[in-house]
Amino acid sequence: MADTLEFNEIYQEVKGSMNDGRLRLSRQGVIFKNSKTGKVDNIQASELAEGVWRRVALGHGLKLLTKNGHVYKYDGFRESEFDKLSDFFKAHYRLELAEKDLCVKGWNWGTVRFGGQLLSFDIGEQPVFEIPLSNVSQCTTGKNEVTLEFHQNDDAEVSLMEVRFYVPPTQEDGVDPVEAFAQNVLSKADVIQATGDAICIFRELQCLTPRGRYDIRIYPTFLHLHGKTFDYKIPYTTVLRLFLLPHKDQRQMFFVISLDPPIKQGQTRYHFLILLFSKDEDISLTLNMNEEEVEKRFEGRLTKNMSGSLYEMVSRVMKALVNRKITVPGNFQGHSGAQCITCSYKASSGLLYPLERGFIYVHKPPVHIRFDEISFVNFARGTTTTRSFDFEIETKQGTQYTFSSIEREEYGKLFDFVNAKKLNIKNRGLKEGMKQSYDEYADSDEDQHDAYLERMKEEGKIREENANDSSDGSGEETDESFNPGEEDDDVAEEFDSNASASSSSGDGDSDRDEKKPAKKAKIVKDRKPRKKQPESKKGKDPNAPKRPMSAYMLWLNANREKIKSDHPGISITDLSKKAGELWKAMSKEKKEARDGAPGGPANPVFFLQEWDRKAEDARRDYEKAMKEYSVGSKSESSKAERSKKKKKKQEKQTKGKVEKKSATSKSLSSTKSPAKNMSESFKSKEFVSSDESSSGESKKEDSEEEGVASLPPSSEESASGSD
Repeated sequence: MADTLEFNEIYQEVKGSMNDGRLRLSRQGVIFKNSKTGKVDNIQASELAEGVWRRVALGHGLKLLTKNGHVYKYDGFRESEFDKLSDFFKAHYRLELAEKDLCVKGWNWGTVRFGGQLLSFDIGEQPVFEIPLSNVSQCTTGKNEVTLEFHQNDDAEVSLMEVRFYVPPTQEDGVDPVEAFAQNVLSKADVIQATGDAICIFRELQCLTPRGRYDIRIYPTFLHLHGKTFDYKIPYTTVLRLFLLPHKDQRQMFFVISLDPPIKQGQTRYHFLILLFSKDEDISLTLNMNEEEVEKRFEGRLTKNMSGSLYEMVSRVMKALVNRKITVPGNFQGHSGAQCITCSYKASSGLLYPLERGFIYVHKPPVHIRFDEISFVNFARGTTTTRSFDFEIETKQGTQYTFSSIEREEYGKLFDFVNAKKLNIKNRGLKEGMKQSYDEYADSDEDQHDAYLERMKEEGKIREENANDSSDGSGEETDESFNPGEEDDDVAEEFDSNASASSSSGDGDSDRDEKKPAKKAKIVKDRKPRKKQPESKKGKDPNAPKRPMSAYMLWLNANREKIKSDHPGISITDLSKKAGELWKAMSKEKKEARDGAPGGPANPVFFLQEWDRKAEDARRDYEKAMKEYSVGSKSESSKAERSKKKKKKQEKQTKGKVEKKSATSKSLSSTKSPAKNMSESFKSKEFVSSDESSSGESKKEDSEEEGVASLPPSSEESASGSD
């Protein structure tokens, strides 16, 4: 028999909803960990009173009852696991795992039984449904009727809000069955009633969520927020976590209370209660209890009289009453030295705090993400500017959180923190590649191509050039303002026939063209000429003779193996160096021998002359081979040139025939109205119809043809005859 049993994908029924998690059974007891909230339910083996196995909607379920009346329900088991669980309960808990089926008759009358914190509606001996009384928020009575109202569950798509029971009257005197029913419900229900005096009261505290100023009254079992408009009663059992976070300005503190289930106001749910304190605000606090009660209840964690900063007093009292640790930021420090990062979430600016076991964002809306529920994180570029980046977190349930507008200086600190916590980074490359991407990201402002900036720079250059041209061309000209009424009088149109009259200089059309752009209201960019495609390099002929080697290379090829044998294990580079040193030494000896040193057969002079002769012979052979190769290649190239010239001549003849034909047709059309053509003034390009110029090429051809058409018919015929 194993000492432990573990089950994954088990669902715990809590307040009408099924929470996914892991169930573990051991000798010490039963432990269930909620996958969503991380909350752990621990049931000691000595507290177990009964175990029931039954068929439910999700397969089979296990219901555990404790000696103090608590009920725990777990669903998602398979039918085959009953024997294993039954044997485990007998061996370690000494309990019989009973099998009970629910009644499915559909009757709506039966018997109500109260067992601990559970209300069971039975038909005969079979239960129809069960209601945990801790889910009841209100119980009201009427004539023969009891109404139960329930806490709304945000995790469930549909929540049961109300159930009414009809209680028939009885013949017993002095006993009202409706009141008896209501008292049984109220004794176990989660109905908050402010009885007695508060332990202490904090006046006019600034609350960010829900917004406003509230008086906080501390009671032994719940927290009462009293405001001008709303009141909230928060049981300490619903407090999940406490956070104490310093503000980035180092002058304020956030105190965050995580709630499950949340407090409600209409359709709004507040999962976090956020209080904002000033560090400079102090308070003297006296508990409404005697010293013996304080010592007995809080065991030294609180005293009757306390004084200090307001945020310290509130957090200290809450820690003692809720009996939970206060989470503070760890060793993370941002670029500015703060323990948080300024960012935006859902279009609202706030602060992101990297903690030791998660992230928390305050304040609108507050978000708490634990490391164990994170699937991966991602660093992304900002969508609006390159001075910031986005930090994305995706949970294992598929929920994605995007914290945007984070200063790029925080990137290194945040990445090191995430890497140290061993979180999966989605866009991580190779180890060396990550550092490179960080450097590129840090200089993104300088490296990023900004099209708008380039355009503005180019327009600025054009303005400077135009200003310089206008000032150089005429010293008397000054910048003119754009006056719509005076435009026709002072400034000539670009394509006007008498545009020369508007020019102050008489240097001709070239000067006028240079000054035109300065008078335009709209600046037109100069188009950059297209780069000419580089001509493809001619391939090397494989049949061409190879160039001859020098005396040194001939000597090296002959002595390579000898050098290797003299220096075993030598590398290629070292071998080349050694050979160069030997050759240099022989060349030096050769020079000395030429200056008058005695020579002989073993003298380096004769030795070097031998390799010089070999190099000279190789050079002569190369020149001879090149002459033979050049004669053959010239004959082939001459054939190719002749064929190319012939082809060009044919193309030229064909083009000439086409030009003659078009010139003849143009001359015929021009003779019909010669006077009209000569009398009309030059038309602007703005009035040229699409029929006359449809493309760039047609314009060019028309201009050429107009020159031919302007000739008299006799000269045209003579021109065509001469062609």
